[in-house]
Amino acid sequence: MAQVSTTTDEKSPQRVLPVTGRKFFLLFLFLLSYLALFPYMGNTGARYYVFRLVSAAVTLMCVYAVSFRKGLIFVAVILAVPSIVAHTIVFRPGMVPAWVFNVTVSFAFDVFTIVVIFRRVFVREKPEAETIFGAVCIYLLIGFSFARLYAILAIIDPHAFYLDPAVNLHPVPVGFDFIFFSFGSMTTAGAAGIAAASPQVRSVSMIESVLAVLYIAVMIARLMGAYRPNHNGSGESS
Repeated sequence: MAQVSTTTDEKSPQRVLPVTGRKFFLLFLFLLSYLALFPYMGNTGARYYVFRLVSAAVTLMCVYAVSFRKGLIFVAVILAVPSIVAHTIVFRPGMVPAWVFNVTVSFAFDVFTIVVIFRRVFVREKPEAETIFGAVCIYLLIGFSFARLYAILAIIDPHAFYLDPAVNLHPVPVGFDFIFFSFGSMTTAGAAGIAAASPQVRSVSMIESVLAVLYIAVMIARLMGAYRPNHNGSGESS
């Protein structure tokens, strides 16, 4: 009887905290493809419709990546529907208020996906290859979620960003400008040609930079701690 209960206790953590399949690896590929294809999107024509399909596929892939329980799937699907619409119209500030609603819900969907993947990845006792891809997906999703937040701030204040006319052909920021500024803030490399002109955007940019640095530090510490030898176990055995 004691042996049966011991076996059950050893297997129970594996049922609670599984990282199955290649969900995070596929999500990483989709996010990277989305980031690479965004500059080549056009407003009309075949390129625009191809990008619409890629954007919808990225959202569906996020739903698949967090499909660990029925409750998570239900919440993800509810948030994904307007998120798909937001992906398809891709940051068109003239469509207000429907565009604001779609981008806001899409931002909530990104945050929900980040939280679910973070809890799934960082509770693993020993990181695996799939765990590493999940951690990288979180980093990319943080950049995209802040890009949506910058888009919302640009709607509230049309003069929140300044575009240098020497390197920009358009007077107001568009979708990829927000993504470029977001990842530039995350990497603390800066975004040439676009600058934060309002205190609100500057504050959010600083918060993003701090969170990105802290996230990388926590991730490195997590990996180092997972592969650190167990000195207590060796001392007891001796």
